[in-house]
Amino acid sequence: MVDKIALEEHFLPPSFESYWRPTVANVDPTFAGKLYAALTDFGEARLVSMDEAGITRSVLSLAGPGVQVERDTATAIRNAKSANDFLAEHVAKRPDRYSGFGHLAMQDARAAADELERCMRELKFCGAMINGHTNGQYLDHPSLAPFWERAEALGAPIYIHPTDPVTPAPVLEGHNGLRRATWEWGFETGSHALRLVFGGLFDRFPRAKVMLGHLGETLPYLLWRFDSRAKLYGVKLAKPPSAYIKENIFVTTSGMCSAEPLNCALAALGHEHVMFAADYPFEAAQEAGEFLDHTPLPDNLRKDIAYNNAAKHLGLARS
Repeated sequence: MVDKIALEEHFLPPSFESYWRPTVANVDPTFAGKLYAALTDFGEARLVSMDEAGITRSVLSLAGPGVQVERDTATAIRNAKSANDFLAEHVAKRPDRYSGFGHLAMQDARAAADELERCMRELKFCGAMINGHTNGQYLDHPSLAPFWERAEALGAPIYIHPTDPVTPAPVLEGHNGLRRATWEWGFETGSHALRLVFGGLFDRFPRAKVMLGHLGETLPYLLWRFDSRAKLYGVKLAKPPSAYIKENIFVTTSGMCSAEPLNCALAALGHEHVMFAADYPFEAAQEAGEFLDHTPLPDNLRKDIAYNNAAKHLGLARS
């Protein structure tokens, strides 16, 4: 069993339950109750799960959608700060096992930038997780330039987590098994990331760092096509789209316990851009850990994915 740093280990402040509950509205109530219990636990159950998976450190992030669905800007700013303070208190109790991603109110770019800086400098978090669009506004919106300027200056990775699309995809109508985590969220989040690439965000902020779960939300499979179609449609960028995906985007293994997509991501992006994630408690951390432990990989590559890459890119020292 190799030591691991796990991204996408989720938590939920009790005060955020009203934001989170709609995401499990159609889930079996007993299962939803177990999820809630796991999300609000920072003690024995979470630590046992980590130990069984070989996770020495978890980077905790708020379970979505959080304040991304809050309509009142002042409330969103206040609640995001509260969530970060809540997380910091729990990280301080077990600094040997926990680190954190900040939660940000993207309704106000400068407030989000200030809170990101507070998270990085004062709370000692290692980046931020944003739960997709904020009331329909994506992260490529011109008004968010002050946020990206600050994130770049801080060297803060920004993890884009899936959320429901603004409008449910009509092509999935009548097939609820394809909604959300099965297919809809991956398409939504991959498209969100491509907006940043094709919109020139990484030309304007060349040192910005974006993270995606699920081994890149299908992007590693389509690099050639992105470059080909960008030429066809006359997209004006300093580099081919694939270059930005390889340079500015990092991916994690969350919810993807399969060797084929892992090998594709490694081949497409390079081993330094792939990191381990558990997606706890929505996925079993032990299953994710065993997958990485037993998938045929050179030992040095396995250690990079499991631990070294996250330690480097998130500034995490070995416990």
